[in-house]
Amino acid sequence: MGKRDSDLLGLEGERFAAEYLKKRRYRVLERNYRCSLGEIDLICRKDKRIVFVEVKTRASGDFGKPEEAVTEAKKRKIFRVAEWYLAEKHLEGSEISFDVLSLLLENPGAEFRAEYFPDAFELT
Repeated sequence: MGKRDSDLLGLEGERFAAEYLKKRRYRVLERNYRCSLGEIDLICRKDKRIVFVEVKTRASGDFGKPEEAVTEAKKRKIFRVAEWYLAEKHLEGSEISFDVLSLLLENPGAEFRAEYFPDAFELT
């Protein structure tokens, strides 16, 4: 799979992820939120909690499960961007969680196989 195909798969995965979460009563606040520190795929609200969601999409499991691509370095980056977002929106002190949505598309044209990991990580 080339870079262009991978980018398209990622975009399709993020669209699927937003709909997946909406069906579960998450309100999508931001898609691909960017600041000078990096990006967060989706920022949602579920009840009173602000949820930062990392979406990992793969076309096969040949290189491991999608969620395994959320490295410690990636977690630290997400945390820093989340801090920036909370400060920018004056939401410091909010209840938050860092979730991962793993999407696997083993057959082109098929539906994504989704696995959701709420509170997937926290930084101490």
